This record gives sequence, structure tokens and C-alpha cells, in this order.
Amino acid sequence: MFTALSRQPCEQTGFRVLHKMPTIVAFVFLLLSIAVIVAITLVQLNQKAVLSPGLKYGIVLDAGSSRTTVYIYEWPAEKENNTGVVSQTFKCNVKGPGISSYGSNPQEIAKPINDCMDKVKGKIPFHLHRHTPVYLGATAGMRLLRLQNETAANEVLESIQNYFTSQPFDFRGAQIITGQEEGVYGWITANYLMGNFLEKNIWSAWVRPDGAETIGALDLGGASTQISFIPEGTAENSNSTLNFQLYGYDYSVYTHSYQCYGRDEAEKQMLASALQNSGSKSRIENPCYPRNYETVFTMKHLYGSRCTEFLRPENYNPSHPVTVVGMGDPPLCMEAVSALFDSTVCKDREDCSFNGIYQPKVKGKFVAFAGFYYTVNALNLSGQFSLDDFNSSLWSFCAQNWVQLPFMLPKFEETYARSYCFSANYIYYLLVHGYKFNEDTWPQIHFQKEVGNSSIAWSLGYMLSLTNMIPAESERVWLPVNPSLFAGLLLFFTAVALLCLIFLVYSCVVSRMHKNTCHVEHVFVAE
Repeated sequence: MFTALSRQPCEQTGFRVLHKMPTIVAFVFLLLSIAVIVAITLVQLNQKAVLSPGLKYGIVLDAGSSRTTVYIYEWPAEKENNTGVVSQTFKCNVKGPGISSYGSNPQEIAKPINDCMDKVKGKIPFHLHRHTPVYLGATAGMRLLRLQNETAANEVLESIQNYFTSQPFDFRGAQIITGQEEGVYGWITANYLMGNFLEKNIWSAWVRPDGAETIGALDLGGASTQISFIPEGTAENSNSTLNFQLYGYDYSVYTHSYQCYGRDEAEKQMLASALQNSGSKSRIENPCYPRNYETVFTMKHLYGSRCTEFLRPENYNPSHPVTVVGMGDPPLCMEAVSALFDSTVCKDREDCSFNGIYQPKVKGKFVAFAGFYYTVNALNLSGQFSLDDFNSSLWSFCAQNWVQLPFMLPKFEETYARSYCFSANYIYYLLVHGYKFNEDTWPQIHFQKEVGNSSIAWSLGYMLSLTNMIPAESERVWLPVNPSLFAGLLLFFTAVALLCLIFLVYSCVVSRMHKNTCHVEHVFVAE
């Protein structure tokens, strides 16, 4: 009875051989699939490289009262704390006067601008032209034209808009910025270029400087002048304070723009007043012009501006000629300049500049640019110097004969040369009697044109502020395996691993079931 057991019930040996081979193969494929999945995942994650999205460009047209300047700025596309780290790469002065001079013939404004824009096209990569924003900001000259003739101002802006529709760039519009905006953008520019917002650390990363203090900004244009600084404590007059954010930090800046107190308009006011008080209606003796200098203006030149129209005589004739003769008299020049300011309203108040305008006491260092710089440069001064040195140079310059000036000036142009004495006296009175700088605080003013290759002008601050509104591009990531191929490989080997796992589980279950069946048969055979 027991000899039947020698038949090896259920043929276990053959079953084990046939069952073992597929199981081993499935197990090997499972291990290989897992190894491949882990390997390609590690390679994809550890070998990736973060690529910079490259550079972005922006174009700003600074449309001032006397001329227009085109600037190209560039910054890393990923930006820094949501504000571009901007640098100036190109500058072009548009030939001719400011855009406000085209009020009667706006169609002629395109040609001089086009000469500069043709140069701009060669400075920005061709494939980025349509992605490059262009902004035009007009300042005091256009503010005055809008007050005087709003239709003419709108036609000038419309002509510019029409011109840029044919250009390959992304024109974002032409706007007349406010005096406060002009002032605070100049403040931003000065502090940015001085490194008060960002600096590179030893790892070449941009960080905020420890303990850096901001400086004030003094801007003198042709039709307006601006003062901007962070005062001690909180400014009492909130209307004179602008709040904004740069590089993740908040700033509250006092700023005021004096319309009609730019260099050109102030000089026109002085000449118009002199003619009004003159016995002759066609001749002026100007104490601020050099001795032996004589020129002829029209009535329109003196009274055509919004700033001087209140001084027009009853028999005003725009084309009537007025002869102006230089006297070269420094004391009389200072007296004539002082008449432009009304200091009686402030009555010795420390928080008042002139004409009753609120101003906190000046604090810290200042940078004086634009017309301030060009004037002191004509006096053979630059950087920082004492008030006594300025006065000494002023009196010496104003006493010169007209024929001597070409030998004294670094660059001689009649329009500017005849007016430097007036400008110097005007700057003295504005800073000392207007803004209340004195012998102690005057040396804190740094007269400067540019920092590095970047001009100190409101346009850079404008660009910095605008980059807060330009979306940053995300970083580009280079992967060693194409994402589609990586996904396909991952899916394939995951599927192989799952099939192998399912087969192994199935084999294990079948093997156990077969073993139990054979055990039962073995018991029956034994009985």
C-alpha cells in the first residue's frame, strides 16, 4: 500500500522546475525596472541646470522742456525682489528743442525722434524688439503747454503715439508726468546709482547695504526745479510726501516741484520784469549778462510762456523786437534774482522754503544734477566745495567780459554762455534763501552729472519704478533627459515593475495553492 508513494504525487518536481524559471525572470525584471526608475530620476534631478532667462530691455524718452533724450536700460529678466537691477546702456540726444515747442506743428516731431530710434534698433537684439517696452515721459515744458493750450499738448502726444505705431517696439504710451513724480524719480535714480538700494556681496549676490542711508536729490531743469529727500521724522504735510516700494522695502520721500522755477523760465521772468520796469519798451539792460554782450529777443520769447504771460504789457506784440544789453554787474544781478522769490510769506519759519511752500529742514547729503551741475562746471567747480568757494567763483565769473568767456568755458555755446552768471546767482539764492542750505550744510551737496556710465536723471528712476509692474520671467531649467522622454521611460519601467510584481504575487499564490492540493492528495494516498 505504501509503495504507491514513490510516484511523487502531483508531479511536484516538474511543477517546481516549470514554475521557478518565470519567477526568477520576473524578479530580475522587477529589480532592473526599479533600478532604472531610480537612476533616471536621480540623473534628472541632480544634473539639471538653472539657466538665466537672459536680459530685458526698456526704452525711456525724457521729453524735457529744452530737449528730448532717449535712454536704453537693461536688467536681468528674473529681476531682484520684484524690481529690475537696471543699468543704462545707451543714450541719444534728440536734435532740436523740447517737444513742447512743436505745439503749432506737431507733425514735425517724428523726424528728429526717428534719428535716435534708428540707432536704438541696433542696440537691442532684433528678436527682442517687439518685447521691449517704450515709455515717453514729458516734464514741465509739456505741463506748461497743457495749462496754456490743452489741445496743442494733446496733438503733440497724439503725433508721438502715431509715430510709434510704425515702430517694432512695444510702445506703452506718452504721458505728462507730475512734478512730484519727476522729483521722486530723480531721487530714486540718485540713490540707486550711489548704491543705497543694492550692492553685490562677496558671492556676487545683490543685497541691501547694511546701514546705508539715502541721499537727497536736487534737480534743475529748464521749466521746473525739484527737491526730494527723506526728512527727519515724519513730514507734516502728507501732500508733499510720496510712498512707494523698491527691492522689497518701503520709502516715504518728501518732494516738491517748483513750476516756472526752472533755469530758462526763471530767466524769462527776470527779463520780462526788467522790460516792464524799463523806461524803454524795446531795450533792457541785463546785469546778469556779460559786459559787451548784446542780443535781440522777440516779445514772444519773453511773454509767450505760461510763466510770464501775467507780465504781458497791454500793447503786447509777439513779433516786436527787444534788445538786451549785458552789464556784467554781480550785485545788481543778485538783486534782480532775489525779486523772483517771495520769502516774506514764510516769515523765518524753518519748515518753509519760499512762496509759502512747506518744506522740512534739509537733512544729510544731497546730489545736485542737471542744470545745477552744468552751471558749477562752467564756474570750474565740481563735486563738493564750500559756499565761500562758490561765491568767489560766481563773482569772478560774472565780472568777465563777453570776449573772455570762450577761453574760460569747457564748451562754448552762446545760448548757455550768456546765462551762466544768471544761473549761478539763481542757484545761490534758490539753495541758500529758498531751501535753507548754509555754510555748514552746503558742503554736503555733491554736484554731479553721472555715476559710472549712467546719467543722473529722473528717467532711470522712472524705469526702476516701472519694472515693478513688468512681470518677471521664470527661470529656465535645462534637464539632461527630455521631459517627454523622461515621462515615457518612467511610465514604461513603472508598468514593467508592476507587471513583474503582479506576476510574482500570482506565482506565489498559485505555488501555495498547488502545494496545499498536493498535500491533500498525499494524505489520501497514504490512507
